[in-house]
Order: sequence, then structure tokens, then C-alpha cells
Amino acid sequence: MGLVRYERYYGASLTGAGLAEALRLVRRHRLIETFLMEHLGYSWQDVHEEPERLEHAVPDKFTRRLAELLGHPGRDPHGDLIPAADGTLAPERSSPLSESEVGERVRIVKVNNESASILNYLGERGLVPGRTLCVKEIRALDGLVIVEDERGDEHTLGENLARAIFVQRTAKPT
Repeated sequence: MGLVRYERYYGASLTGAGLAEALRLVRRHRLIETFLMEHLGYSWQDVHEEPERLEHAVPDKFTRRLAELLGHPGRDPHGDLIPAADGTLAPERSSPLSESEVGERVRIVKVNNESASILNYLGERGLVPGRTLCVKEIRALDGLVIVEDERGDEHTLGENLARAIFVQRTAKPT
């Protein structure tokens, strides 16, 4: 099919056509996730499985109409970038919360969705994309990060949680 190139001793890599097909599937998957959450009431912890099955079964016309219905979102419910219809993918401009500085105001833009338990924990506390936080403390010794949300609630996050939350700086340290 010309989607993969194999070179002995170097392994396999995607061809240009392979990369385009991969981005097309990623776009479809992330749009379906967004639809399921916004319109069918799926939780962000459970929204990943259904698109895995559907992304291979729906045509491009469906994907175009779904994008229109959703208003052409730039990110899925977990904050992952959605490739554009032309197959381009904007660069990710976020970094893990664990790399922030004390005093910074940051906005959550993405949460790593590989662990349902992490998604459950963060979701229960409202630590989801769009939320603004102030970094109160970062302990180098054990990677503990303490943040305060807009309501004034403090959240103490272990190193794994702080690495699973990706943020963009909204204000420099005071």
C-alpha cells in the first residue's frame, strides 16, 4: 500500500502517504471522542474505547460533517491537538506542570489520557483542560507540586500527576 518503508537494520518508518493516513485516523478518532463527550454524555475517562472501533468504519464525509457540527475544535476532550482537515498538525506548545516555576499562573491545556485512574483523580478535582492554576510549591526532592485553582482550593500532586498535566504559562512568576 506504500504506507510504510522498511530498511534492513534500521526498521520501519511511515512514508509521506503513511503519515497522511495516520493523521487522518488521529483526526477522526479525536473528533469522535469530542462528539461522544459533548453530545452523548460519555465521561472523559471512558471516551477512548468507542472511537478505537469507529475510526476505521466511518467515511471521510462523516468526519467532515462531524468537524462542522463540533465547530472545528482544535483539541479533543483530553486536550490533544486535532489535526486539521488538510492533514497538518499545529506544534504542541505546552509543557508538563512539573516543569513550571513557583509563582507562575498556568492554564491546563492537556492531560495525559493513558491511565484511567489518573483521569478519574484529576476529573474529580476539576483539574481538566481550560482550568487556570497558580503554582505554589515545587519540591525537587520528591517531585511534589502544590497548585491553587481559581476557587482558592489547593491541590497537592505527586510527580506522576504533575507530569500528566500539560500547561501553558499565562503569567510569569511574581
